[in-house]
Amino acid sequence: MKTKAVNALALLALAGAAIFTLFPIYMAALNSLKTDGEMLSRVLALPERLQFANYADAYRKIDFPHSFANTVIVAVVGVGGILLFASMAGYKMSRTPGKLSGFLFGFFVLSSLIPFHSIMITLVRIAKGLTVQGSTFGLGLVYIGLGVAMAIFLYHGFVKSIPRELDEAALIDGCGELRLFFVVILPLLLPITATVAILNTLWMWNDFLLPLLMLTDSSSYTLLISTNMLFGEYNNDWSAILSSLVLTMLPILILYVMLQKFILKGIAEGAIKG
Repeated sequence: MKTKAVNALALLALAGAAIFTLFPIYMAALNSLKTDGEMLSRVLALPERLQFANYADAYRKIDFPHSFANTVIVAVVGVGGILLFASMAGYKMSRTPGKLSGFLFGFFVLSSLIPFHSIMITLVRIAKGLTVQGSTFGLGLVYIGLGVAMAIFLYHGFVKSIPRELDEAALIDGCGELRLFFVVILPLLLPITATVAILNTLWMWNDFLLPLLMLTDSSSYTLLISTNMLFGEYNNDWSAILSSLVLTMLPILILYVMLQKFILKGIAEGAIKG
């Protein structure tokens, strides 16, 4: 009886948290289909007439195809680099016990605890000095440096679930270390790779502050930065803003639904074995 009561309370708490999280998304989608006047006067009511023209207007104003392409470039460069470097580093440190390996692993883990706001000014100055500020490719490189530490932590733990005998058997058969990693080990890292990929894609897709600091030309704006340009000094086009936010959210939501089964599995195995 006590267990049932605890389960019921837990279910209620989770349902409340889900409603609290989804309510802003519901409000954005609901009001994106209203006129500005209707939105301001009846914000909680259903629209009297669905204004799908708001989406066509938002699509045009934020130059959706171009902004979408910029966002994809940032995510591909950033996530691709994180997956490559973190998987190799996590595997090597996990398979090479010792003080140096332990120190490097601890260094990466501790570096992930540093708040971004404490380094953002220095980071932007360095990016400007390296002439990577203002480009989507340069922004992706910065994301690699910021995201690789946590990815190494997850890969390091997950690699421990792979028997060392596979490494030894491959080396005995004449497999080189790089071939061993890419042919034998990397395919076995698919669950954690999918987890790292989706978590970092969500982060880069939804990030606002770093792109705002790094991207100086409107031709390189990501979806969120393009949407931010709809805010005026004296007037805000709320119908276009909300429609743009919904358009921005849809691609990453679809990706999350497709890969969600890998997320909990990868995090649980990577963290527990770490």
